[in-house]
Amino acid sequence: MDAGPYLQQIAKLFNELKLDAVMIGNAAASIQGAPVTTVDIDFLFRKTPSNILKLKRFAKAMGLVIYNPFYPAAQMFRLSRDSDHLQLDFCIRIDGIRSYESLRSRATAVTFGDQPLLIASMADIIKSKRAAGRPQDLAILVTLEDTYAKAKATEKNKTSQP
Repeated sequence: MDAGPYLQQIAKLFNELKLDAVMIGNAAASIQGAPVTTVDIDFLFRKTPSNILKLKRFAKAMGLVIYNPFYPAAQMFRLSRDSDHLQLDFCIRIDGIRSYESLRSRATAVTFGDQPLLIASMADIIKSKRAAGRPQDLAILVTLEDTYAKAKATEKNKTSQP
């Protein structure tokens, strides 16, 4: 599946609605060059009454159904669409990250089409997966850490050249 058209639509609606959310997880790692796959796109979002209303408007505009599958154990909203199996998970908290604001302050805006979408830093993705400690998260840590180290080395080389 080519996620590009979906990400363009998501970015456009996030910006139109002013939905406070940052992409996290494997999709965010993949955008930063990690050779990982995923079946969904995860976001950390700010849980406020107005942002929950924006999330409902976003779901309606995208033709997605909202579920709260693990309530009350995990405060997460799953948005899905049967026609193409699009699945977006909006988490209120993630392991290893203190707050939405702290994650957002380190996120990078990546442009899809002509719209920016906030993507969590690779360091935060690694920190969260390590803190979660789930087998599927631990299994890809080496890959994520290698991608992060290579990106930092490339960045260092660019800044040290005349």
